[in-house]
Amino acid sequence: MSGNNTRIAVIGAGRWGRNLVRVFSSLDALHCVVDTDSHARSEMARMHGCTTWPNIDTMLENSPQPVTAAAIATPAETHTHIGLRCIDAGLDVLVEKPMALSVEDAEHLVERAHQASRVLMAGHLLLHHPAIVALKGLVDAGELGELRYIYSNRLNLGRVRQEENILWSFAPHDIAVILHLVGAAPEHVNAEGGTWLQRDIADVTVTHLDFPNDVKAHVFVSWLHPYKEQKLIVVGSRKMAVFDDLAAEKLVVFDVGIDVGTNGIPTRRQGLHQAVPVPEEEPLLVECRHFLQRCSDRLPPLTDGHAGVDVLRVLSAAEDSLKHANSLQHDRSISNQVCD
Repeated sequence: MSGNNTRIAVIGAGRWGRNLVRVFSSLDALHCVVDTDSHARSEMARMHGCTTWPNIDTMLENSPQPVTAAAIATPAETHTHIGLRCIDAGLDVLVEKPMALSVEDAEHLVERAHQASRVLMAGHLLLHHPAIVALKGLVDAGELGELRYIYSNRLNLGRVRQEENILWSFAPHDIAVILHLVGAAPEHVNAEGGTWLQRDIADVTVTHLDFPNDVKAHVFVSWLHPYKEQKLIVVGSRKMAVFDDLAAEKLVVFDVGIDVGTNGIPTRRQGLHQAVPVPEEEPLLVECRHFLQRCSDRLPPLTDGHAGVDVLRVLSAAEDSLKHANSLQHDRSISNQVCD
């Protein structure tokens, strides 16, 4: 990446971390890889010609050139500890979703990054997806009219996790997008689900979100589904939009709806639908490039630490609702925090 002197240490070279290694290497910003697994280190060194280290302390103490930033792709329960260690070492930090496993830990990361004047970015990939960027533009421009309802389905058969349930594994993607599109935090969060494969680990959940101005949304996630589906539908008063990440046409706008005439009778309006052209860029490339730019210009990232906290507030409320098996009124204080 020309003109950028950021030197990235990718911490964690597992299923997702190796994608970060690949992209930062393509941007000429990869400095080293940190992983406890010697096989993973050897593979990354062979594929990308980078230095590798078994742990953060060894990397910080022995690297001949100082690392300036870290991308953390370790198990979620380690994010807080590793993130704080990197911030205290003077590094800017990109941390994969979920940013932490509690709101308190995430707020601690945000506060520490602020005190140290470090960039902290949450890895909510979909907000950098060209189709979601285009969808946000349509919503902000009023092309869909007033928002009414947002449906989100993220479904697949496996991969079943043991360290987190389906809510924490799949739902952060869509919750982040919904908060971004609505531009506000929900006033109420309610979730229900089912557990069949492993005790106390939900396999299917539906989370309902009630926003100000009578905007509603739901997030349906499952790893017990016969086929893969990643679809988000936005219903507006004028038009509707469908984001389908598995389709050739990622974003389609439908000029359809139900209009209520002066006589009070609802009538169906059926117009044309049109695909929205979007750039064919890998979202992870866009995200990593954005992180490098923020490390350079020191401006707040699109998905900054506060955005990561907003998502965790919703996840935590949904988890509480699941545990208590009833509707939970979410802390009204989060409705005062607009998600940019």
